[in-house]
Amino acid sequence: MATSPRKPSADSPPDHCGPEEHARRARSGLATEEQLERAAALFRAAGDVGRLKLLERLADGEWCVSELAGAAGVGLSTVSQQLRILRAERIVTRRRAGKHIFYGLADSHIVELLRSAIDHAAEPTRNESHDDDERGE
Repeated sequence: MATSPRKPSADSPPDHCGPEEHARRARSGLATEEQLERAAALFRAAGDVGRLKLLERLADGEWCVSELAGAAGVGLSTVSQQLRILRAERIVTRRRAGKHIFYGLADSHIVELLRSAIDHAAEPTRNESHDDDERGE
């Protein structure tokens, strides 16, 4: 016996999306492939606890390498290597003043991203069973 397609009730979602949903999702202004690649590189560069600690310090202003090394309790070469990676992805900038080189965050987007990531990490973890409910399990 063949069954007819189920009609959605007022309180159940439809089985498929309609043209109005497609139109809503077909927005312009999506990121370019190049922008997405650069954003992924930024996340890879920042995706290390040691480098995140540096970035958090730099969110308060410029620091020289020796200050950063002292605050982190690591060697100058370690900090220099971390800064080289962050600089290559244009996350930090450097400024020379005499014999000293000062590092700072490249722009306010980095500050906002860093603070958002830390704020997100500070959010209380949700109950596992609640997560399962959201996935429909």
